[in-house]
Amino acid sequence: MSMPFYVSPEQVMKDKADFARKGIARGRSVVVVEYADGILFVAENPSRALHKISEIYDRIAFAAVGKYNEFESLRVAGIRLADMRGFSYDRSDVTARALANAYATTLGTIFTETQKPYEVEIVVAEVGKTSADDQLYRLRFDGSVADERRFVAMGGSSDEIASHLTEHWESDMGLGQALHMCLTSLSETGHEDRVLQPDHLEAAILDRNRPRRKFRRLDSEHIAELLDKE
Repeated sequence: MSMPFYVSPEQVMKDKADFARKGIARGRSVVVVEYADGILFVAENPSRALHKISEIYDRIAFAAVGKYNEFESLRVAGIRLADMRGFSYDRSDVTARALANAYATTLGTIFTETQKPYEVEIVVAEVGKTSADDQLYRLRFDGSVADERRFVAMGGSSDEIASHLTEHWESDMGLGQALHMCLTSLSETGHEDRVLQPDHLEAAILDRNRPRRKFRRLDSEHIAELLDKE
């Protein structure tokens, strides 16, 4: 008679976490940075159709790394939740904090109750009237959430990128300067020497000076123009 196979809950959770981390580490990196007039999102992403960066609501945007189909389902759920809250109450009641809490609950439930965790890491960002009011929430595959300041780096080379950003970030950076810093941090990290071109980047901003809807994508021509000025 064979003995029943037993794995401790601690080992199960560790194996899930290791699996998710490895999947996320294979993904190309995303950087989210506060600059003088708002929040900048930059991703290494040659695809023009499969976005890693998206608008959620008036002042709120979403960035992700990992498996596209998994973070895309989270993005769509976030938009539906934001629309429902804004319609039922008031548009000002839709906040990044509330969305981050909802995402944390969803990711935590998936991590603990399903066999395969989501291989994703996401940022929910909200631009405020001043830089002091900006909010960055980083959510990991297990539902843990962190209230970040200044910048966030996600993906395969996140630690190296974060070190580069720590050295070069300044609170009063203009958009061109912030974009150049992000491009440099993405290009100079990892295991290969390369120079990323504008058409290999996906970039967007939450611009606090725009009326109501703050989100705006930057196309490759605009990215190149901003970089040429630096």
